[in-house]
Amino acid sequence: MYFDAHATTPCDPAVVAAMAPYWTDTFGNAASLQHAYGWTANEAVEAARSEVAALVGARLRDVTFTSGATEADNLALKGVIEAVGEAGAEVVTVVTEHTAVLDPCRWLETQRGVRVVYLPVDGEGLVDPDALVRVLTPRTRLVSVMAANNEIGVLQPLAALAEVAHAAGAWFHTDAAQAAGKVPIDMDAMGIDLLSYTAHKMYGPKGVGALVVRRRSKVPLAPLHHGGGHERGLRSGTLNVPAIVGFGEAARLARARLEDDGARLAALRDRLWTTVQAQLDGVHLNGALHARLPHNLNVRIDGVRSRDLLLALPGVALSPGAACASTSAEPSYVLKALGLSDAEAKSSVRIGLLRTTTEAEVDELAGRLVEAVRSLR
Repeated sequence: MYFDAHATTPCDPAVVAAMAPYWTDTFGNAASLQHAYGWTANEAVEAARSEVAALVGARLRDVTFTSGATEADNLALKGVIEAVGEAGAEVVTVVTEHTAVLDPCRWLETQRGVRVVYLPVDGEGLVDPDALVRVLTPRTRLVSVMAANNEIGVLQPLAALAEVAHAAGAWFHTDAAQAAGKVPIDMDAMGIDLLSYTAHKMYGPKGVGALVVRRRSKVPLAPLHHGGGHERGLRSGTLNVPAIVGFGEAARLARARLEDDGARLAALRDRLWTTVQAQLDGVHLNGALHARLPHNLNVRIDGVRSRDLLLALPGVALSPGAACASTSAEPSYVLKALGLSDAEAKSSVRIGLLRTTTEAEVDELAGRLVEAVRSLR
């Protein structure tokens, strides 16, 4: 049973079918605009671009395709600062951000002398907009706050934070890799200037993502690499047409299914949580319950180490935290930021439901979790 949807998701069969012709028969380069093969590829890319934009309330020309959300985050953070090109520029982010944001911020600090402010979170993992007000200065150029945390699934108050950033003259960026396609996002309505997301977290292929930049925000952006001037000069390199087509189809499906999937998964998640909580003492939820992705649980179990629990559940895919930190023995910095001790952080497990998860699978997982915890205790 697969309950690690925050790490990745399987390609939807409709996505695989949409991609198939572009590996073989329709194999043209989208930049080859002198013949029909290139025209067909370009048309497919632009159709996908439209779907990728629509999912987050943006416009077709706002989308720049990348290799994933990590590259998009780097392009947003480094690209803005490089384009601004002024001494003393400042960036504000959050201590619980994904490393795809934290690592570029540290690079900006060490390589460009940028002052980066790391906002704390409260015990539920949420950022207080008033805390953002207090750290902004006239030199702040960019505020970056992730839409939904990849471990505890909490949803940040993006519209309120963007409003604060704009009042201080800063642009607002969000890493929406976990949120896009799971909860409604409207960049215009929420005041988001730059948004990063990826296909493989929402039933699309790995290796493709996008940085969406509202043109009306007039955000200056410098490319990370050069060579060919693709994507209006922002991301050189031959476009991965099959993956982009798959991204577009995944975005279309997510937009069509968003409301129904969200309600169904939230009900299954709550069923799992209440079942486990009713049968075990010393079980705690990490992060806010209501401001949360519908398919996420992060559970702390007293007296049981998460790695021991995973070994006691053969055939079940769960995770103690972020996939990119799976080889580390260190406790989760996200959970530590909530105020948890090392032992508490190492007793936590992340559960991510797929949109294909059934009630029977949820009940089986609950039963096996309870049995394993009792055995380990």
